[in-house]
Amino acid sequence: MAKIMVGLSGGVDSAVATYLLKKQGHEVIAGFMRNWDSMTNNDILGNPSNQDDICPQEKDYNDAKSVAKALGVELYRIDFVKEYWDHVFTYFLEEYKKGRTPNPDILCNKYIKFDSFLNFALTHNVDYVATGHYAKVKHFPNGKSKLYKASDKNKDQSYFLCQLNQKQLSKALFPLDEIDKPEVRKIATELNLSISDKKDSTGICFIGERNFKEFLKNYLPAKRGDIVDIETNMVVGKHDGVIYYTIGQRKGLGIGGIKGVTPGSYFVVSKDVNENILYVAKGDDNDYLLADSCLVEDLNWIDDEVEMDNLECCAKFRYRQEDKEVTLKRVDDSHVMVYCKNPIKSITSGQAAVFYLGEECLGGGTICKVYRNGKLLKC
Repeated sequence: MAKIMVGLSGGVDSAVATYLLKKQGHEVIAGFMRNWDSMTNNDILGNPSNQDDICPQEKDYNDAKSVAKALGVELYRIDFVKEYWDHVFTYFLEEYKKGRTPNPDILCNKYIKFDSFLNFALTHNVDYVATGHYAKVKHFPNGKSKLYKASDKNKDQSYFLCQLNQKQLSKALFPLDEIDKPEVRKIATELNLSISDKKDSTGICFIGERNFKEFLKNYLPAKRGDIVDIETNMVVGKHDGVIYYTIGQRKGLGIGGIKGVTPGSYFVVSKDVNENILYVAKGDDNDYLLADSCLVEDLNWIDDEVEMDNLECCAKFRYRQEDKEVTLKRVDDSHVMVYCKNPIKSITSGQAAVFYLGEECLGGGTICKVYRNGKLLKC
């Protein structure tokens, strides 16, 4: 049996992960990570909890304490506010300044849960750290570890773990690998845990739900500009700043009321950060949303012996997307061109491209350039 520290978040998934490890006979301790401080980080605009008597993080900590007590595990409280700001949030803001759409959950796993938290756990002489992620890890006799999709494909979170390296993965356990969400809820209810019916956390990793545009205004000033129909070159509205919008976005554009503009559903199809223009097109089937290739940077291969050149595999370009057939062409050690078998909607720079061979997650990187018919698309 092993000694394991679980990242206990105050949610139902990590609670049941803790229970399962104890049931298997392991020595289990737990850690609650505090990674965001709204007052210190000027989190004012767009924050629905500013007037609450108890902030969401304290509520989660109280829930984690309740679970730890019920399951009989020692709970440590660890503060990674500075680390989160330095390694996750600063990058998050820099990417938005460029007009890209980053994924903080992936960075949070790479730099906080499986770096700062892992290092803390190792000072307590643990063999592994465990989380409530829906994913599978296999540790092989040759010392290698591999990452796979969870049995619950609806909840599979291997996408968010694509940047873990061998050292990190070798110390990781995911106890929810073989069970689905309804079973997790059932177990929590049978244990009479206080969080059995608690809603899943949503929003930005460790920050929570926010009015996203208003939240970004705390850090990135608004800069109004034109919304332009890419087909007619007609100005159809005004935006608050191109950085606040995402490729494929339909809601919240505020288009309408301009003379000569006919009603219809517009989608963001391109962003020109330098000229501060947001380009849109009508209809969710418009060709401007489609791309057939992209350049991916900051590659992480979980198994560094994978031969990426001319590799036929599958990719996800956003979470919960169906696997898409692609061919990889090596550019250099940190870049790969991804050629899609069929055009794909809303491939977005800044997001992750995550590669799979069957159930195995090979790793992934950050989309930096997107192409259609050989032409570079803006953002």
